Amino acid sequence: MDCSTEEVQSLLEEATTPVELKKGMSIFQDILRRADKNDDGKLSFDEFRAYFQDGVLTSDELKELFHTIDTHNTDNVDTDELCEYFSQHLGQYENVLAALEDLNMTILKAMDKTKKDYQEATHLEQFVTRFLLKETTNQLHSLQSSLECAMETTAEQTRQERKGPVKPEVLSIQWAGRRSSRRLQRNNSLSPNNPLLSLVNSGLYEEDNQWLIQVNRLQKLIDRLEKKELRLEPVEEEILEGTAKSHILVVQRQLSVLEEELEEFRLALRQYMECACAQTGCLHVAVQRFANESRFILYEFWEQNNVWKNHLQTNYSKTFQRGNVDFLETPEIMTTMLVPASWWVLNNN
Repeated sequence: MDCSTEEVQSLLEEATTPVELKKGMSIFQDILRRADKNDDGKLSFDEFRAYFQDGVLTSDELKELFHTIDTHNTDNVDTDELCEYFSQHLGQYENVLAALEDLNMTILKAMDKTKKDYQEATHLEQFVTRFLLKETTNQLHSLQSSLECAMETTAEQTRQERKGPVKPEVLSIQWAGRRSSRRLQRNNSLSPNNPLLSLVNSGLYEEDNQWLIQVNRLQKLIDRLEKKELRLEPVEEEILEGTAKSHILVVQRQLSVLEEELEEFRLALRQYMECACAQTGCLHVAVQRFANESRFILYEFWEQNNVWKNHLQTNYSKTFQRGNVDFLETPEIMTTMLVPASWWVLNNN
C-alpha cells in the first residue's frame, strides 16, 4: 500500500513539474498566452485560427495544420505540442529565437539597472543613458523594418504562386532587373545582413521562363520611366469604360524633414521605397529633393485607388508613417489624382 502511494505521488510530481524548454522555445509559451483568449491554458481551433491566420492559408489548410499539431487528439493545442511541431521546422530560426531570448533578458536587465541608477547619475551620465536608449531603439526599428519588408514580400510571393501566371501589370516583385539589384546592393551596404538581399541570393524568387519574361517586361516599363521616356498621349473626347482599371492613381507626398533627422529619414525612406516597389499594384515610386533644402517630394503610381489603400495598411507603410512623426518639421502634405490609364503609353522607339 505504501509503495502504491509513493508511486502515485511520484507520478503526480512528474506531471506537475514544468517541462524545461530548449533555449529560444519560450516564445511559444508567450504565443499561447496571447492566443489563449479564455485563459484555459490551451488553444481551441477558433483561437488557433484567429492567431495564426496570415491571409494566405485557407481555413481548411489551417484546420489541417491544427490537427497536425494536435498530436494528443484533444481538439486543443498546448505549449508542448506547439514546441514539438515548430522545433522540427525552425532551421536557422532556432538560432534567431535563441538570440531573441538572450536579447530580451539583456534588455530587461538593462532597464532594471537604468530604473535604479538614473536618478542618482550625473547629467552627463543621464545623457549617455538617453543616447544609448535612443540608438538601441533605432537599431531595433531598422531591424524590424527589414523583417516586415521580408514578411510582406514572402507573403505576396506565395499569393502570386497560388494565383498562377498573371498579367505583367500586376507583377511588381522586381528582383530580376539589373537596376533593382544595384538598388538592393546599395541598401545592403547600409546593412550587411539585410534579410532582403539574403532572400534574393538564396534563390527564393526563382521562377520559370514565362514568369521571368513577365518580370523583364515590367522591368523595361520601369526603366523607361526612370529615363523619362514616358509619353503621355491625351485622346480627345475619349470614352471611358468606367471599369476599375480605367484610371491609375498618382500620389504626391511633400515631406519637410528636420535637418538633424535627415540621415535617419533617408534610411527609412529607402526601406519604404523598397517595400512599396515590391507591393502588388505599385507601378512606380520616385523621389525628388529640393536643392539646398531638406524638403522631399515622393511620387507613387498605383494601379487602382483600393490597391493604394491596402498598401497604407501594410506594416512597412505604418512604420514609415510612425517614423515621420519624429522626422518631419511639419505634417506631410499628401495629394492624389486619378489619371486615365490610356495615358500610360510607353515610347516604343
